[in-house]
Amino acid sequence: MKISMTGLLVLIVLFSFRTQPGKVEKLPDGLLIQLASPTSGGARQVKLQVVSDKIIHVTASAGDTFSQTPSLMVVTTGVPGVKWESTEDADKVTLKTASLTASVQLSSGEVTFRDADGKLILQEKAGGGKSFRAAASKGLYAIKQTFESPEDEAFYGLGQPQTGLMNYKDKDVDLTQYNAIAAVPFLVSSRNYGILWDNYAITRFGDDRKPRAIGELGDVEATYSVAGKVHTARQEQDIAYTYIESLQGLPKGFPLAKGKVVWEGKLTPAENGLYKFYTTASGYIKIWVDGQLRLDRWRESWNPGPSIIEAQTPHQLKIEWIPESDQSFFSINWLGPSAELKDKMSLSSEAAEKIDYYFVHGQNLDEVIGGYRTLTGKASLLPNWALGFWQSRERYKTQDEILQTVKTFREKKIPLDNIVLDWSYWKEDAWGSQQFDEHRFPDAKGMIGELHQKYHTHFMISVWPKFYEGIPNYKLFDEKGWLYKQNIADKQRDWIGKGYVSTFYDAFHPGARKLFWQLMDQHLFSKGVDAWWLDASEPDIYSNSSIQHRKTLMGPTALGPAEQYFNGYTLMNAKGVYEGQRATNNDQRVFILTRTAFPGLQRYGAASWSGDIAARFDEMERQIPAGLNMSLSGLPYWTTDIGGFFVENKYDQPAPKGEALTEWRELNTRWFQYGAFCPLFRSHGQFPYREVFNIAPEGSEEYKSMVYYNRLRYRLMPYIYSLAGHTHHKDYTMMRALVMDFPQDTAVRSIGDQFMFGPSLLVNPVYNYKARQRRLYLPAGSNWYDFYSGKHLTGGQSINADAPLGRLPLYVRDGSIIPAGPAIQYTGEKRADTLTLFVYGGRDASFELYEDEGVNYQYEKGQFSSIPFRYNEADKVLQIGDRTGSFPGMGINRLFRVVYIHPKQAKGFDPEMTTSINIKYNGKAQTQRL
Repeated sequence: MKISMTGLLVLIVLFSFRTQPGKVEKLPDGLLIQLASPTSGGARQVKLQVVSDKIIHVTASAGDTFSQTPSLMVVTTGVPGVKWESTEDADKVTLKTASLTASVQLSSGEVTFRDADGKLILQEKAGGGKSFRAAASKGLYAIKQTFESPEDEAFYGLGQPQTGLMNYKDKDVDLTQYNAIAAVPFLVSSRNYGILWDNYAITRFGDDRKPRAIGELGDVEATYSVAGKVHTARQEQDIAYTYIESLQGLPKGFPLAKGKVVWEGKLTPAENGLYKFYTTASGYIKIWVDGQLRLDRWRESWNPGPSIIEAQTPHQLKIEWIPESDQSFFSINWLGPSAELKDKMSLSSEAAEKIDYYFVHGQNLDEVIGGYRTLTGKASLLPNWALGFWQSRERYKTQDEILQTVKTFREKKIPLDNIVLDWSYWKEDAWGSQQFDEHRFPDAKGMIGELHQKYHTHFMISVWPKFYEGIPNYKLFDEKGWLYKQNIADKQRDWIGKGYVSTFYDAFHPGARKLFWQLMDQHLFSKGVDAWWLDASEPDIYSNSSIQHRKTLMGPTALGPAEQYFNGYTLMNAKGVYEGQRATNNDQRVFILTRTAFPGLQRYGAASWSGDIAARFDEMERQIPAGLNMSLSGLPYWTTDIGGFFVENKYDQPAPKGEALTEWRELNTRWFQYGAFCPLFRSHGQFPYREVFNIAPEGSEEYKSMVYYNRLRYRLMPYIYSLAGHTHHKDYTMMRALVMDFPQDTAVRSIGDQFMFGPSLLVNPVYNYKARQRRLYLPAGSNWYDFYSGKHLTGGQSINADAPLGRLPLYVRDGSIIPAGPAIQYTGEKRADTLTLFVYGGRDASFELYEDEGVNYQYEKGQFSSIPFRYNEADKVLQIGDRTGSFPGMGINRLFRVVYIHPKQAKGFDPEMTTSINIKYNGKAQTQRL
């Protein structure tokens, strides 16, 4: 073949044009950059999309085109009317909005973000920090994006890792959906930005190197014993009894349920520095590093939990494991120091079509979370009764048990709004029927009607995405091809009775979601069920199976391989129920509780809880940072099983005795105190029974404390429901890490055991057995009042606060206004026409009282009201502003009783106290000197 000189020149020109270094194309909503010097395993193209003044969407492709697969988590890809401009010079292109500047290096694709004043906010690692490797699934990549991170930066969010971490700086977080682990790939920084990582695969924050076997760090001797006698002694290179499949590596004939294992090793690190040990464990586990006890935990055998131990250049390791069960799990591996990670932050995922993230900036973390909700949807306003107290247990077995429990609450005057029916209300062999066993629930519709009409209590029920092979509902899904079939092929039986073969429906298929709701509607919603507990939504098809096998069990999904969509099931499952109920009855607020979470879940009327955790004080301690980071992930509604779900043997008997009984009552009391200030207030757990009157006798300090905090929660309902209103309308966050309200106080950055409940209340849970004091920090920038006495304290100091068994330390920020309502037994009992306003002087104060009908969606149409309160410290004047808005049934005339607290006038919080200032209000502005 011959080519003329002219033709050759044409080809050269065309080739030069196609590979023009740093070519920039201006799009209607941003810029597309073809990199001048793409590297092997790096990006070839980078795209910037303007979503809003403060949100930039960054994507990077390893190929010549960009994937157009729609996002599941993001619902807003652009805000109308955003103005932006771009400029280009020799080595970079810059995009500017009114609030942000984003620049891209034309050679490497490195993206840098600055504020309107040019101050650096975030930059990708020099060279772009982008990595693409072939994933296991054809056509997908394992991706990684690395950013620069200064030493003083702090990181939060990422869902609910359950390792006790608050600040993730220089830490590692595994984002894999698991029972008690909620993977939410939204990260926020103390530098007031967030990264929404639009990916559904297993993801890791921090060090993404593969953890190494313990034998690579030194010789480890294992001793397996039974009743004090050695069964097997051997060297072990890899301690990895992580999943059911890996238990085959145990010594032959070793009775795990009766045994004990001790590992001891002399470690020989190759270099000095920080070493991290990653463990998963169930049963009793103790770990010593260089003679220091670093971990002492218990976890139920079937649900191992993660921990991370850090040590500087370790030399001795000892581990003691008492499994307690034939299916107990333990693993430990490690990573050594890495110079490459210094002053860096990275996110990596095992399957993706592209690197895809949203940079969200704000003046504070509330604005950053507001940006997250701009992208993923407003948080639905939950029904007001969901903010009251819920009672649950594993499980009420008959309708008589449910009715008798609620009857007892009403007789004992313990407020209650929701009774919950856990799993197995169906016939034993009919999981997935969504039907009550008529022998134990002979009149389910009548029972629910009695709960509603006689006891004014709502009813939530557990619904799993699980179906037993062969039942009619299974066949409905199967004939459409909407079931995951691997577990059926494996003939894997569950733990019920003789064991039954089952699988889950494919929630990624829109038709399957509609059918799932149709069955719920036909068998449950039509009987009056108010709310949905969507359990096992990881999805947990076969517990404790390896991650690879879990992918096999879950796939393929309707959208693609399970490797790509592994973490997104819970979002799709909730979506189907939410959209189904709203289509069926759009006058009743949807309320969903899920065992895991994912970005966007908040738009579906959904909350999450922290899973099947252990009934231990150390487990309670870990719940506090878990909940705070969930809130910082943009998901505002969260709860725990008060008291912990699964119990040690010392509790698992009709009536714990002696010291075990004392500890059990104290554990539940302390957890109840904490639970009263969580966004959702819910008691649940395995036997022993979890009702207040079953935990401790009337007249006991424990009983009185639990009832006190229950009633206090209801007194605070005007405050709490206003926070819920602001959460929807203003993107507020109810449960607040201290870094949100005191960003200038660097002392709070890693505090994970204190938090603000709304703008005013500093909550300090007590999580140590027999503790009667706790060390806590009063943040600087404010002064504080003791909630119970009104005593005034100076901020910016650590104190030893009294913590008698009946009280947790609770403080009110100066410059607060807290509205308190009447004593009620359920949220809808009476209208709060009379409110007591507690005004805490020392600074200017404000609060906005939000009200609506509480149970429907009229608030979406503007049917709600607000009353602003403002206190001016200089002239000691309280102003009640004009009421704005209205809704059907709104009270026109109000009485505001005012209690004024200031440094020279200490008063505890008591809504029943006599007040000298009583303001009659008809919606028009008034002022009152205090």
